[in-house]
Amino acid sequence: MKLRCVFAAVLLLAALAPAHAARLGEGAYRTGDFPRAARRIGPAAERGDPRAQAYLGFMYQYGRGVPQSYVLAIYWYRRGAEQGNPVAQHLLGLMYDKGMGIPTNHVAAHIWLNLAAARTKGAEYEDNVRLRDAVASKMSLGQLADAQYLASIWVPKPERFGVVIVPAPCRPVLAAVLPPECLPR
Repeated sequence: MKLRCVFAAVLLLAALAPAHAARLGEGAYRTGDFPRAARRIGPAAERGDPRAQAYLGFMYQYGRGVPQSYVLAIYWYRRGAEQGNPVAQHLLGLMYDKGMGIPTNHVAAHIWLNLAAARTKGAEYEDNVRLRDAVASKMSLGQLADAQYLASIWVPKPERFGVVIVPAPCRPVLAAVLPPECLPR
């Protein structure tokens, strides 16, 4: 019984650690202590905190406390965006639109900005809609239809302790063969 209580307490602390570390890192970020912010936010991002992942992506994009790297910025934005973080979705959409560290892809930019708009309110919502519509003006009708369809079927993919949780029907089976519904189209 005692062992079970200790195990439960360890799991609870592990689950709360990313949020706590990210908050401490955000405070360091706001005061301009970017190296300390990177040391605090980095572990939280690695453990799957989507807000910390968006912060870390921003730090890599602009070289604040870490060496500037568009590739790492995209990596962290994507991890946060895939979990449904609207800031990461917004920033990833801008990276695709401008072709920063990745080839320009207006369909992907539209998808991420559309998803960000769906998760925000007020001025942030208006900004995401304005940017999404600006990207749409650069697209053909077919590309726009593809982007809208892909955004409509998108679902968040939460991480637990830095591991993406795959929905049950798409888990690999023993022979490492994916079911047909999980194969890329």
